[in-house]
Amino acid sequence: MSAACFLLAAATGAYSQTALPTTPPNATLTSTRPALTSSQIVDEMVRHNLARAEGLRHYESVRTYQVEYKGYSAHITAKMVVEADYDAVNGKTFRVVSQSGNKLLVDKVLKRLIESEKDAQQDKSKTALTPANYNFKLTGIDTLEGRPAYVLEVVPLVDNKYLYRGKIWVDAADFAVARIQAQPAKNPSFWISSTAINHQYLRTDGFWLPAQNRSETKVRVGGTAVLTIDYGTYHVTPESPVAGGGS
Repeated sequence: MSAACFLLAAATGAYSQTALPTTPPNATLTSTRPALTSSQIVDEMVRHNLARAEGLRHYESVRTYQVEYKGYSAHITAKMVVEADYDAVNGKTFRVVSQSGNKLLVDKVLKRLIESEKDAQQDKSKTALTPANYNFKLTGIDTLEGRPAYVLEVVPLVDNKYLYRGKIWVDAADFAVARIQAQPAKNPSFWISSTAINHQYLRTDGFWLPAQNRSETKVRVGGTAVLTIDYGTYHVTPESPVAGGGS
């Protein structure tokens, strides 16, 4: 079950993002001829992410964490509801509102997820989705919720437990990460055979923030653990009015 402790940390590119100027006015985005190269997309993504992070002052939401393990002779579950609070000065803080189910899963999986997210924010430069940590390759164009998005393959430069390899979808207008499908760059345990991560972001008041995470872990001795995180409804306070905001 130790793989679950990785999952949230791996996906904590929980970028504070606002809507800023998008693709060049004369650029035409099609499924066969992308308007930008992979390097240009990544440069714009990094630039926009930095500006968005500087524009977000505070948010709060109520998250729901759930984990379910099914083995040959076991079926155990756990659930935890958490108030999450982000402040631009002090970072993230968490308060457990309620917990239920298997105590081992609550203590060793769900509560450790929170600790992992706290640890990951200590040095964001080592986990950020940037050329310093990843190689990027443009593989195509897709549409998410009616919005065009660039699809890029990401490969970590080092096998870090907080990094991942897989695909990301970058919104073509806001240059924001809208979806991640990946697996850990480094297997956190011999007992884990594979872990699949599906992380989705939602545009809220002009900011792109985590919406839902589903991670499925296969255990070598048999069994599957499924972790889901619903990030709830955000109450966002920007540093200043967000240009081009809205849903």
